[in-house]
Amino acid sequence: MKQPRIGMALILAAILLLAACSSTDSKEQSTAWDNIKEEATIKVATSGTLYPTSYHEQETNDLTGFDVEIVKEVAKRLDLSVEFTEMGFDGMLTAVQTGKVDMAANDIGITEERKEKFALSTPYKFSYGTAIVRKDDLSGIESINDLEGKKAAGAATTNFMKLAKKKGAEEVIYDNATNEQYLRDVETGRTDVILNDVYLQRLALAAFPELELTIHPDIQYMPSEGGLLMNKENEQLIKNVNEVIKEMLEDGTIERLSVEFFDGANVTELPEDIEFQK
Repeated sequence: MKQPRIGMALILAAILLLAACSSTDSKEQSTAWDNIKEEATIKVATSGTLYPTSYHEQETNDLTGFDVEIVKEVAKRLDLSVEFTEMGFDGMLTAVQTGKVDMAANDIGITEERKEKFALSTPYKFSYGTAIVRKDDLSGIESINDLEGKKAAGAATTNFMKLAKKKGAEEVIYDNATNEQYLRDVETGRTDVILNDVYLQRLALAAFPELELTIHPDIQYMPSEGGLLMNKENEQLIKNVNEVIKEMLEDGTIERLSVEFFDGANVTELPEDIEFQK
């Protein structure tokens, strides 16, 4: 007679435990946004070294850039202030996963792989990849499929470095290095190529016209969309951020920021008539 009572007690305990877990998960999701509202601050990871996405103005040393200013405007419309933490790209992903920050903003491409682990905002940047090489011989590279044995520079887990590895390039990993370091290493032969976003590449070269480098004339690949990266569990933050980004796209705010930071280019639309290589 006692055994059935013990069994029933265990079943009831299990039910209560499941209910408690479900309640805890729900509470954690709501608490994340509640904490942001209570502190009136959103914590954002960015590099501070990626011109013109996230960098420091030379005269004032203030943090600015296309993604930085988008985040500031998003926060303003949500009645929040922003607390930026500067770190390398891999560190950003870990910081979002662990809840150290609420969001990452650093020219982050929206991919299926990332969407499995993170929430990516409504896209606001549309672009494609190019390759910076030495001007005199194009670093001995003819096409995107000619990277076997070449030294490709970049951060470890970016889409561009993944592509370089897939094409047989030797990875030369940098952790939150400046554009100047990347570029000078190609010129001196320490590396051969930088795969990156076309708009970032153009501006990087324009900032150092004395370097004997160029964007490869025959390499255009990987059309992409970019946005902000957040933890999947923070559903209310995701919803609020997406609503504001939609507003900013519709009222022209993001296009205005694009023109300001990308030398007149409108990155909210993908350029037409480009033949992409695979």
